[in-house]
Amino acid sequence: MADLNNFIPPPHPKNTTLDGRLVRLDPLNAEQHAEPLFFANTQDGGAKNWTYLPYGPFDTVAAFADWLKAAQSAEDPCFFTIIRKTDDRPVGLASYLRIKPADGSIEVGHIHFSPLLQRTTEATEAMYLMMQWAFEAGYRRYEWKCNARNARSRRAAQRLGLSYEGVFRQATISKGENRDTAWFAAIDSEWPALKPAYAAYLHSTNFHPDGKPKMSLTELTKPLLFKQDNLEFM
Repeated sequence: MADLNNFIPPPHPKNTTLDGRLVRLDPLNAEQHAEPLFFANTQDGGAKNWTYLPYGPFDTVAAFADWLKAAQSAEDPCFFTIIRKTDDRPVGLASYLRIKPADGSIEVGHIHFSPLLQRTTEATEAMYLMMQWAFEAGYRRYEWKCNARNARSRRAAQRLGLSYEGVFRQATISKGENRDTAWFAAIDSEWPALKPAYAAYLHSTNFHPDGKPKMSLTELTKPLLFKQDNLEFM
């Protein structure tokens, strides 16, 4: 068992910028980001993005901006706007939450990808940048939680290399309904294998001229998932 008596708590992510090849994650700025994010979410398919979030949808830019202002001021969750570098356009939101530097534990959540970001390499890089920052800052555990009925989120977690750890039944009430919460996580000892898997997937040589990957991220991460008592969801 590791001796953690000399464990040094990692920094809080507030006011951090995460810069990648395709996207940049800036600290949420409601004044700058509310309008472009609102209209990004009005693209076809945007309405269903709110189904499993405990807030939204928002009918007006003003209502959305008010919510963003409150989110912007919080320390936990700590929100970022995902900026697409090709046109410097805000296309999504994500946050760190349940931030526990003393334990070395942090969660990624409040993920809201507009239709402009969904199913893109930019979306994958955004999630990679958040995981990379957490582990390289010194966090020991990186969590992902979602409504247990949200099969798309559960598949996404494991595609990204987070292992299924089970379901907390009747964990919360969300929008007047029961929410069972599925837990996924990666730990620091798994990062040295996950990082090159991401690098291989995101490398420009992994993509055909039409933008389709030659090797999927799932192919690279599935062998790395921790399996305990046959808990793997996929």
